[in-house]
Amino acid sequence: MPTSRSPAARRGLPRPLPLAALACCALLAACTSGASDGSEGPRQQAAASAEPEPEAPAWNPSPRSVAAIGDSITRAFDACSLLSDCPEASWATGTDESVDSLARQLLGGEGDIAAHAWNLAESGATVADLPAQAAAAVAHEPDLITVLIGANDACADDVADMTATGDFRAAFTEAMGTIREELPTAEVYVASVPDLMHLWEEGSGSLMARAVWRMADICPTMLNGAGDEDEATAGRRTAVRERVEEYNAVLEEVCGADALCRYDGGAVFDYPFTSRHISDWDWFHPSRAGQSELAALAYEEITRD
Repeated sequence: MPTSRSPAARRGLPRPLPLAALACCALLAACTSGASDGSEGPRQQAAASAEPEPEAPAWNPSPRSVAAIGDSITRAFDACSLLSDCPEASWATGTDESVDSLARQLLGGEGDIAAHAWNLAESGATVADLPAQAAAAVAHEPDLITVLIGANDACADDVADMTATGDFRAAFTEAMGTIREELPTAEVYVASVPDLMHLWEEGSGSLMARAVWRMADICPTMLNGAGDEDEATAGRRTAVRERVEEYNAVLEEVCGADALCRYDGGAVFDYPFTSRHISDWDWFHPSRAGQSELAALAYEEITRD
């Protein structure tokens, strides 16, 4: 016996879809296209509501307070007298008019420097000392922190004793992390490590310089046997220069990852200093003239647009 059929089937009309199937079709249409009235679908609406990328913080070329960290170069060791720091002649925070320090150019007279500049560098410091110096610097909440470090890391008793590049990176990264965590808007200027090979080239022709380097045991990795030209000695000097270049690559890379850090682009390393820029006391540290050049290089980098 034939089965009974619905009125729609008997008239040859398509059978109505179940309600569940209709719901699935509607959901699929909503996910794969915009609304029929031209408005955006869920996917387009989500994309439109995404927030724009935040802009990098702008560099302020006129900071009103400065903290300096680093080594004996920033302490102006042997710039004024034998075996003594001379912070008044420091390229970073000094008050000596003949040097015209970074702080003098940015802040003005001696009273402003005393109130708004702090020299926290230490003679003999290596990069391992930098995190503690950074912690001391942020306590003053300066607008700008200057960094010049690395010569002592290369000036070891032997090339095997120079600070490993990986250790240099770790310590410098830690110091930058301290600064950025405590002072999110502070600016940082990083000077490159000076070219110790060029220092040897400038002084090695002087009997006085060679005698001072030998008697005071200054930077043995570069300056021991300053008058020697044998292959082993030349290779030692080359190894020191290469390590300094590695340090500078680290400074550039780590600083470059921070929107408010400026590396000097190798300006200090590349500077063609002469004997007049070197201390008469030890033929190693910058003289007042050398300190003045360091200040000029820093000011140019910090104040550019």
